[in-house]
Amino acid sequence: MQVVSDEAIMTTRVQSLAQSGLSRVPPQYIQPPQTRPIRHAPPESDSDSESIPVIDLCSFDPTQRASTRDSIARACRHWGAFHVTNHGVPPSLLASLRRAGLSFFSDTPMPDKLRYSCSAAAASEGYGSKMLATTTTTTTSDQNGAVQVLDWRDYFDHHTLPLSRRNPTRWPESPSDYRELVARYSDEMNVLAQKLLALISESLGLRASCIEDAVGEFYQNITISYYPPCPEPDLTLGLQSHSDMGAITLLIQDDVGGLQVLKGSDKWVTVQPLSDAVLVLLADQTEIITNGKYRSCEHRAITNPDRARLSVATFHDPAKTAKISPASELINDSSPAKYRDVVYGDYVSSWYTKGPGGKRNIDALVLDS
Repeated sequence: MQVVSDEAIMTTRVQSLAQSGLSRVPPQYIQPPQTRPIRHAPPESDSDSESIPVIDLCSFDPTQRASTRDSIARACRHWGAFHVTNHGVPPSLLASLRRAGLSFFSDTPMPDKLRYSCSAAAASEGYGSKMLATTTTTTTSDQNGAVQVLDWRDYFDHHTLPLSRRNPTRWPESPSDYRELVARYSDEMNVLAQKLLALISESLGLRASCIEDAVGEFYQNITISYYPPCPEPDLTLGLQSHSDMGAITLLIQDDVGGLQVLKGSDKWVTVQPLSDAVLVLLADQTEIITNGKYRSCEHRAITNPDRARLSVATFHDPAKTAKISPASELINDSSPAKYRDVVYGDYVSSWYTKGPGGKRNIDALVLDS
C-alpha cells in the first residue's frame, strides 16, 4: 500500500493518485465507519416520493407563476432541493461548460494545472484538492488523536461576482473558450438565482425581493469538481456530508451520477442526472431567513470505481459583512424566531474551523424553544 505524507498531500492531486495505479486509498481519504456510504442497501425506490422533484419553470411564463410557486413550496418543505427545467439558460451553454471543465482536468498536463494551484486558505481561487476536511478521532493501535479526512476530489474554484472579484487571467487558458464560457455561465446563473429566490420568497407569502434583499449583492463562486475513479469507493466520499453555507446553490453534473441528498434523518437518495436541468440546493442562510420553514439541503458525493465524474456548483452567498436574521414578516407570537442573528463572515469562519459535519453549523444557531 502506498502511503502519502501529510506534507505531500497538500500538493498531491487526487487525479494523480488515481492514475498511479493504487489498489488501496491512502489513509487520509478513509472515512470513519459511521460516515462511509452503505452500498449494500436495497435499491432506491422509483416512486416519486423518493426522487428529487423536477419543476418546469415554463420559461417564467407569468400565467404559470402560481402553480410554479406551489411546486417550489412543496419541494422546499420536503427536500430543500429540486431540479428546474425550462429555466432560460441555454442547454448548449451547460454542455459547453461541462466539456471545457472536463478538458481542463483530462487534457491539461499536470504541471500546467499546478500553475493555477490555490493556497490552503478557505475558498481561495484556483486549482486544489483540500477544501473540506473533517477532523475525526482515532484510537487504533497505530494512530491516536485527531486526523483529517479528505475528499476524493480535485476542483477549480472561480471567483466570479461581484465583477470586482472576477479576474479571468487566473482561470485556465485551455481550452481556448474556457474563460469566456465561465464568464457567460456566471452571468446566466446570477439571473437564474435571482429569479428563483423571488419565487421562493413568494411561495412563503413574502414580497418577491425579500430573500434577495436580506442576502444583498451576491458573492458568487463557481466550483468545477472532478472526482477520479476510486479503488475503494466503500471507504471514501468524493464530498463529505454538509449543507452549503450561503443562500442558494445551482448545480449541474455529467451523466455519471454520485450526488446524494439526505431525505429525513437517515435516507440518502441519489440525484439522477438530467442533462438540461439545473439542480437547486437551498443553503443555510436561506434556512435562517425563512425561519426554518425551508431547510437547507444536506448532501454528499459518493465515488465510483470505474468512471470519473464532473460537476459544476455555483454558490450565491451574502457579503461577509451582511447580518442575517429571520425575516420579520415570518415572526410573530405564535411563530417566534428560531435562529439567532449571525454576521455571515463569522458563520463562514466557524464553518471552516469546525468542518462541514452535516448541518451542525446551522444547527448551532438554533435558539432554545
